[in-house]
Amino acid sequence: MLSRISSKFAVQMREIEKSFGFQKILNSFNIDVEKGSIHAVLGENGAGKTTLMNILYGICKADSGKIFLNGKLVNIKNSRIAIKNKIGMVHQHFMLIENFTVLENIILGNEITKKFGILDIKKARYQILEISNKYKLNVDLDAKIENISVGMQQRVEILKSLYRGADILILDEPTAVLTPNETIDLISTAKEFASENKTVVIITHKLNEIKSSSDVCTIIKAGKNIDTLNIRSTSQEELATKMVGRTFALAVEKNRTKAEFGETVLKIKNLNVENKKGILAVKNLSFKIRAGEILGLAGVDGNGQKELVEAIICGIKSKSGSIEICGKQIQNTSVQNVIKNGVSIVHEDRKKLGLILDFTVAENSIFSTYNLKLFSNKGILNMKAIHSFAEKLIENYNIKPQKCSEYLTKNLSGGNQQKIIIAREIASNPKLLIVVQPTRGLDISAALYVEKILMKERNKGKAILLVSFELDEIIKLSDTITVIYNGSIIKAFTQNNFSKNEIGVLMAGGGRTENYSKDA
Repeated sequence: MLSRISSKFAVQMREIEKSFGFQKILNSFNIDVEKGSIHAVLGENGAGKTTLMNILYGICKADSGKIFLNGKLVNIKNSRIAIKNKIGMVHQHFMLIENFTVLENIILGNEITKKFGILDIKKARYQILEISNKYKLNVDLDAKIENISVGMQQRVEILKSLYRGADILILDEPTAVLTPNETIDLISTAKEFASENKTVVIITHKLNEIKSSSDVCTIIKAGKNIDTLNIRSTSQEELATKMVGRTFALAVEKNRTKAEFGETVLKIKNLNVENKKGILAVKNLSFKIRAGEILGLAGVDGNGQKELVEAIICGIKSKSGSIEICGKQIQNTSVQNVIKNGVSIVHEDRKKLGLILDFTVAENSIFSTYNLKLFSNKGILNMKAIHSFAEKLIENYNIKPQKCSEYLTKNLSGGNQQKIIIAREIASNPKLLIVVQPTRGLDISAALYVEKILMKERNKGKAILLVSFELDEIIKLSDTITVIYNGSIIKAFTQNNFSKNEIGVLMAGGGRTENYSKDA
């Protein structure tokens, strides 16, 4: 039952309608968000969660409907009006200028000036540090965005909203790039914010985080409000069932034994790789992955994972050491040579590295040189075959909307964009599959489906390098867990021979004894 319009609610949205083309995204949607609460919005990819919040933040305009803030009707034409109404939003893909400093990004558009329009940097710095200390969002204000981790960039986005005076803070998939400890810190920050009679709206797919952080959860399905539940009296299973519309198991069946491992597929020995500053980011690193093995690389973002992956696929050159695929040296050759030797990759940043957003879904489905030969004749693309191939991937991976091969990829939700990449890379039948944050932005059922696909590929004899900042994902899927810190692998764990707490401590640089070197 809907509540009457009242000042006790920070946000009330009534009969919100939104369509893109012939696709209805939001259908007479209603929601009440109480002041001083943490309100989760849960739904499958493409259900309309982000669109709803983009309307509240003024990024896109509803076709019809009304928005009330603190009981008063408002017309949020754009994000400037939203900010004026003390709404802040931290997007899943951050809106930062990479070659600006942290401080410059935070004050941009809300500069404090002295006489004659001169920036008062000292006063701005003082105000930002006050907010940073209060909410434990410490970050180097003088560092450039391009030089800090993704987790730190998220802190910058939150600080930017708080600096602008937000009383309503929207967080879109906020923990997708955070370590367990960073997630705990973020939840603590959100609770501190809400305790001041301010409001947090969290878009998330993570049921355990909804349970640990939120007071209320609204479930959205196909653009409609299915239910709004009190979290204290609701189980994870009930949330999942209402979101998906059916019951299903939340766990992935491992069914793994050491005897299933085959020959070595990836072998790395004494690898050293510099970052773009010329500083060693990967230091004397060695490990191997065998056929039928998932090796999980656990670590806090910014500890050499990016440089390691780029060196394997020859996106950057390694300084020394060796990289072999099935006994053949591939280091410092070319991306094309790596692909030719049976390596596929699901990049962390799907928008920059995995897709061309202004291309159609069908065009992106063959956006790899190993697929082009299947869909062309003497340089002429067979569009019928391409669309047929894309539609099979769409059906098999439950990409929404269905029959979307002719859609521009930029018009799909982030989770559905991710599914296109995963489907495409697995379809190439690689010897080594590198997956970086493979379930980031995916809803529960889609994430479980991807995890099952990875397990299926592993059981078919594929070697898989899993790079994830989510420790639960590493533990759930990996045969071998290696912990990377400051560019070195410092310890490895096999199957169930590990402690989650020990891994978490090692990820943060604690309890370290000596570098680990797996026999390679």
